[in-house]
Amino acid sequence: MRFGRRKYRDHELAPDEIFLDSSNLPEFNQGSLEGRLEKPISRVSYLGIAGTIGLIFLVLVVQAGNLGIVQGAKFAAQSERNRLRPEVIFAKRGAIMDRNGMHLVSNIEDETEEGGQIRRVYEAPGFAHLLGYVSYPKKDSSGNYYDTDITGLAGVEAAFNDMLAGENGTLLIEEDAKGILQSQGAARPVRNGEAITLSIDARTQRAFYNAVKERADASGFQGGAAILMDVNTGEVHALVSYPEYDPNVLSKGTPVDVIEGYSTDYRQVYLDRAISGLYTPGSIVKPMEAAGAISDGIISPEKSIYSAGFISIPNQYDPSNPSIFKDWKAHGWVDARRAIAVSSDIYFYAIGGGYQDQRGLGIERLNYWFRSFGLTSKTGLELAGEAEGIVPTPAWKEERFGDPWRLGDTYNTSIGQYGMQVTMAEIARAYASVANGGLLVQPTVRMGGEPRGERIEISAYALQVAREGMRQGVIEGGTSQGLADLSFARLAGKTGTAQLGANNEFYNMWAVGFWPYEHPKYVYVVLMDRGPAGTSVGAVSATHRALSELHQSAPEYFE
Repeated sequence: MRFGRRKYRDHELAPDEIFLDSSNLPEFNQGSLEGRLEKPISRVSYLGIAGTIGLIFLVLVVQAGNLGIVQGAKFAAQSERNRLRPEVIFAKRGAIMDRNGMHLVSNIEDETEEGGQIRRVYEAPGFAHLLGYVSYPKKDSSGNYYDTDITGLAGVEAAFNDMLAGENGTLLIEEDAKGILQSQGAARPVRNGEAITLSIDARTQRAFYNAVKERADASGFQGGAAILMDVNTGEVHALVSYPEYDPNVLSKGTPVDVIEGYSTDYRQVYLDRAISGLYTPGSIVKPMEAAGAISDGIISPEKSIYSAGFISIPNQYDPSNPSIFKDWKAHGWVDARRAIAVSSDIYFYAIGGGYQDQRGLGIERLNYWFRSFGLTSKTGLELAGEAEGIVPTPAWKEERFGDPWRLGDTYNTSIGQYGMQVTMAEIARAYASVANGGLLVQPTVRMGGEPRGERIEISAYALQVAREGMRQGVIEGGTSQGLADLSFARLAGKTGTAQLGANNEFYNMWAVGFWPYEHPKYVYVVLMDRGPAGTSVGAVSATHRALSELHQSAPEYFE
């Protein structure tokens, strides 16, 4: 074999090359490429094709790595979500109705929200503190729900949240890669909340709210409140506090400026005065005190004590400067019934702390009777935020002020002043027990529940004397005589005025009582809060308007 030998090249022409011309071209089958010259594909073409294929392959490999490795977890999760996506089915929160079936809180479906989120609609004005408000489900910045519950935050909404709320359901939605719905079905069924019927009567609620609001605005009181309750069952027919917020605004969270205004309002818009406010009771404690003193045998109902307008007590620290305790006016001779009717302070100084030949209950026994009538304990009303009353004692004063108890402290406590404070709910319960013969019923805002309560160990006759004194207070020129013309109600009433402020520049004014006198059914409590000293028109006026309006809208209350 020889290396470097040139290859032999045949320079002769092949016959098909010689005879291929236009004249013989039709003889070939051109559809099969006969009669065409074959030319080899160039090396450059091969390289271009190979390069293109290689580049495409490289791009596919890189993208596969990106999808499968770099972003694999993300796209796997997204794929799963696209395949099977859960959606919340919002439960319908239970409606809240008054005792006559009127809707106080109902639902509307917000179609702009995913899953048809439910919105609450509240009866207003006049019902805010009673009903409360809710917090709605919340979304994050991506539009995903991180809180899917409608939660009660105050009033009935909070107290009965578990019953009203129900339970949200879950809807599973299956879609293909293009987002086209394939199937859907409930993975967890929705359970709607239960409706609640309250003992509240919307007509009564409006009547007392309108009256309290009108009197507060007209006479410069910072606010007011009212309660109307069945003396035998404890069912509350009206529970009013003024001023109030708009639960529709608080639930929605807008307008912001309105909500900020609630917080800065000096009248304490958020305070539920009916159950959370603590107030100096003044003279409204006198019927309970008289009943306790008569039951203890401290005084007989017929014994009279003379009120010259004041009493003078020797001052052991300065004999030349005796302590003077005033009556609000000179009443002359008053027995137990008349003392309740005209609210004689001198009479109650005497039976509370003792004076001259009249023995007094003393602070310990005063405290006992006030506690027996429930003035230092929560009533058990279902709503949150209920406060608890205070009756001062020597131990309380020593702890608070580091000062010994004196006779004057007993005197002031016996007329509901000094450090004594009560809630309106406690007063409603106490007066219900005076009216019903000694049963301390538990107030409730639920209709149809089993009445609960405990009996006070007290003379039935003593309670009858207290009721007679309250009746005289209306019809025989007593402090409740402003209600005497409401003959359709046959009221028994008591009033109270408590001085407030460093210089006694404010008044709290009370009107309490029950009707009908012969067979008590309802107890009312009206408070006008922190009006200017010297105000002569207050709680009695508000009560008059409320009962007059109620007589027009719901006459069956007086049948």
